[in-house]
Amino acid sequence: MIPGSFDYHSPTTLEDALALLGEHGENAKILAGGQSLIPAMRFRLAMPETLIDINRLTDLDVVRQDNGSLVIGGLTRESTLEESALVQEGYPLLADTARVIADPLVRNLATVGGNLAHADPANDHPATMLAYNAEIVAQGPKGTRTIPIDEFFVGLFETSLEPNEILTEIRIPSPGKESGGAYVKVERKVGDYAISAVAVQLTMDGNTVASARIGLTNVSPVPMRATEAEKALTGQAVTDEVVESAGKAAAAECDPSADLRGSVDYKRDLTRVLAKRAIRKAVERATGGKA
Repeated sequence: MIPGSFDYHSPTTLEDALALLGEHGENAKILAGGQSLIPAMRFRLAMPETLIDINRLTDLDVVRQDNGSLVIGGLTRESTLEESALVQEGYPLLADTARVIADPLVRNLATVGGNLAHADPANDHPATMLAYNAEIVAQGPKGTRTIPIDEFFVGLFETSLEPNEILTEIRIPSPGKESGGAYVKVERKVGDYAISAVAVQLTMDGNTVASARIGLTNVSPVPMRATEAEKALTGQAVTDEVVESAGKAAAAECDPSADLRGSVDYKRDLTRVLAKRAIRKAVERATGGKA
């Protein structure tokens, strides 16, 4: 199908982009990678009157370490994460995620900021950022504000960003010693949305889980943490029984919908299995393994 008509702007500064957003309000959409927006426009599921293309805002395309956090610019491409030595060496959960997003062609265009701002529970980054306890930095006419990731996703395809704000950065706290993470995903074919996926980031104290955060992909209407699974792990020695208990908790608290990818019961049990795999891989990485 062909998109509806729209006005097009390509600002060269963030200030100009914000001014255009303020001028056109809710009738405008930000165009970053376009890998979600353009298909929606082609099917006329989205019909913005104005597109504000921010691809010339090169300052938003960055991956760097800053004051105890990994800083990812809102316009950073998925392929940049995949190729970043900083990500590969220090953020294995993020590296896992970057490798399984869609396919190489999409990753060359898709942006991390767009993935998160779209707030699709089937996207991979929301679960990963929930597991990392990341922060979202947004710029608006009143200046910059920081949004905790637990407060960012508020509904299906809905975030706490104001209509006149642009997501400019994602900040991930640098993992401490004895920390590890993993992302495990099952999809029908390469490039498909996950049937289910689980992101785990934890810190060990010997054989005991000192802290844990777990995010789930595509098994709820809103990107979610598996808080009961986190409770089942935290303060416990890593045994088969504890890992199974955490997996069952994740399965019980998710809220999948039946579709061509599987029934509700299948998706719940798959979530249980993937949670166990992700926990074990995260523990192995935290205790010195390289899996």
